[in-house]
Amino acid sequence: MPWVRLHGTKDYLDMVQMLSAYPKVRLTFNLVPSLLEQIEDFITGSVKDSFLEFSVKPADKLGAEEKNFILNNFFSINRERVISLFPRYYELYFKKQAGLSFTDQDYLDLQVCFNLAWFDPSFRSTNPELKKLIAKGRFFSEEDKKSCLTQQLDILRQIIPAYRTFQEQGQIEVSITPYYHPILPLLYNTKTAREANIRTVLPRVQFSYPQDARFQVEEAVRFYQERFGIKPCGMWPSEEAVSEHILPFIMGAGINWIVTDEAILFKSLKLKKRDTRLVYQPHLLKREEGDLNIIFRDRNLSDLIGFVYHNWDARDAVADFMKHLHDIHLAFNGEDVFVVIAMDGENAWEYFANDGHDFLELLYQRLSESDFVKTTTVGDYLKAYPPKRNIKHLGCGSWIYGDFGKWIGNPYKVRAWECLAEAREKLEEAEPLLAPDKLELAKKQIYIAEGSDWFWWYGEDPDGSFDKLFRRHLGNFYAIIDKPVPNYLKNPLTP
Repeated sequence: MPWVRLHGTKDYLDMVQMLSAYPKVRLTFNLVPSLLEQIEDFITGSVKDSFLEFSVKPADKLGAEEKNFILNNFFSINRERVISLFPRYYELYFKKQAGLSFTDQDYLDLQVCFNLAWFDPSFRSTNPELKKLIAKGRFFSEEDKKSCLTQQLDILRQIIPAYRTFQEQGQIEVSITPYYHPILPLLYNTKTAREANIRTVLPRVQFSYPQDARFQVEEAVRFYQERFGIKPCGMWPSEEAVSEHILPFIMGAGINWIVTDEAILFKSLKLKKRDTRLVYQPHLLKREEGDLNIIFRDRNLSDLIGFVYHNWDARDAVADFMKHLHDIHLAFNGEDVFVVIAMDGENAWEYFANDGHDFLELLYQRLSESDFVKTTTVGDYLKAYPPKRNIKHLGCGSWIYGDFGKWIGNPYKVRAWECLAEAREKLEEAEPLLAPDKLELAKKQIYIAEGSDWFWWYGEDPDGSFDKLFRRHLGNFYAIIDKPVPNYLKNPLTP
């Protein structure tokens, strides 16, 4: 799938580069190791996604199935916010909607327009090669297409060095997520889901591999240290999914702080009413294994940026957000409070005008000028204001409704967990017999299949893509250990 490559050109680099103009604004960015691994794979050319393969192929050499794929997939970006900005792209969109036939030139223009539209506006307005393509607008050549795809790789190459530079300069902190983005409490034991919601339907075959949860954490720390030259201070557990069981793994890896949703705070303290005084301060998890700081995001303010403000004029949205912050300032009579805004850093901007630049730049300007609010990184705040309150038992859940229902419980998610548990058991049996290189590959396939998104989409997978990929990874695993692929993996797990 193309999303690492395309979000790499649209979101990951410009989000940090934007801060150059706002030296007073300090942010914490979270990066997932498996994301960075895929970026590196694209840079070295060791992988191609199918969208890239269909982009590279000369338009006049496309077969009927390839043309059909391009027509069905190369309009996969927001129509009003993005496609409509490119007259030729918009024209092709309506031509497709009308069911009209496409010429070879139409397909070539669509190949270029799709990839060109995914570049961040800042790159389209400053990169000379991209500016030429924008000015040309239509009747693209194969050389034009090659130039467009080359610029994608050039941007991908800059991503990791940019984050390292900004962190070394002290303007940002980079936190990390367990390696393949798993729901750690469910790796510890799928029965943990019942701790968050007693009505959760569990798999018939229990998945319980705490050692995998530990590996996902420790491998993330190792990977981060290789790329950034230091150990990470903070960790964003995948989907802010936490439980008491996983704390020793995080503490053992040397992590200083984690972030989760405010719902987990109230669950931990058994509070039925929202108490912002408790949300707006860090807390301590003091255990036999060590101490771990924990911060809780303001869900309302975070979700305004993530899901609401894209429908607003940027000036009105920023004014509203700053008013919320000022109201907090007044409510606490000027005393120090720590308001955490934590959100998905890539998917929101496609729905904002100008890919979020108008909103973010105005917000950064207002924050820089403000006399009542100061931005900081999590690590620096904790150094200045260490937590005073200990949470004796951490509640169990995620950012979605404070439970794990997005990843376990419906029949399709449950079946996927059963398939994974059966494969994981086969790994235990095969491990003493496998050569070291094969064992490493086999484990990697399992760790990948432990990622959260496979289970997120089961029962909601619009075209079955995630189901196919999940079954492919498990099929690869069985091939590596020289076992036949079970028949149940040869057919979709979803209807």
